[in-house]
Amino acid sequence: MMATASLAAALGVAIGLSLGALGGGGSILTVPALVYALGVSPRHATDASLLIVGLSALIGMWGHHRAGRVRWGVGTSVGVVSVLGSIVGTALNRRIDPNLLLALFAALMFVVAALMIRRDRRAAAPRGAALGVEPATPSGGGLDVATRTRPAGTRTRPALVVAVGVVVGFLTGFLGVGGGFVIVPSLVLALGFDLAEAVGTSLLIIAMSSALAILERHGVSGVPGSVLASFSVSAMIAALAGNQVAGRVSARRLNQGFVVLVIAVACYVAIRSGLALA
Repeated sequence: MMATASLAAALGVAIGLSLGALGGGGSILTVPALVYALGVSPRHATDASLLIVGLSALIGMWGHHRAGRVRWGVGTSVGVVSVLGSIVGTALNRRIDPNLLLALFAALMFVVAALMIRRDRRAAAPRGAALGVEPATPSGGGLDVATRTRPAGTRTRPALVVAVGVVVGFLTGFLGVGGGFVIVPSLVLALGFDLAEAVGTSLLIIAMSSALAILERHGVSGVPGSVLASFSVSAMIAALAGNQVAGRVSARRLNQGFVVLVIAVACYVAIRSGLALA
């Protein structure tokens, strides 16, 4: 049991760093980690991931808030609207074979990797070439640099806020994911956030949507308390450390390294779930 709790703590560090530095990716790694490394059933793993990632996002958000990188109005609106999608997603979650659920997880991870690669290439292009925006003046190497992608005159449209909220809620309820790597590109491309604000605000939305999904699922069960506590506490502490990483390592380097990790995990999950479904 001690060895299992220690492994859970180590895995929590990786998830927390991802959330704190990139504003997402926690649930995408948490569910496979719980299933394959700690032996938790897929359905219970999706429930536990909501608690672990929700708490970690809440703690990580505080550091971004202190740096002025959380837009509370839009973030809260998206989080509230996400309850609509979460209700539908949670209902479907209970009707699907657990191995099929993991296969869908693998598909989502491949999509996430593709989105990250696309974002990385756009960032490498001359500023403004892809989005038609004004360049920012660099002030450092990480996310504290205002990687400005907000077109001049962009206004937050209520319809787009509702659409982002519904999609985030559905993914949270259906797959047990906070949706960070869906939220961040949505905030940047659909709502006109700059990258730094999108990362900070995504943590607010993840915390809210995770809490709503946990209520829909009537709590968390099927995971030993010591494992859940070790995983959660280490992830929360690492989320704070992730804020520091974000300020010291370039966002592009973080994205590139995480893409490799996401693809590797997606391949492993796809093979395991595919063999079980065959």
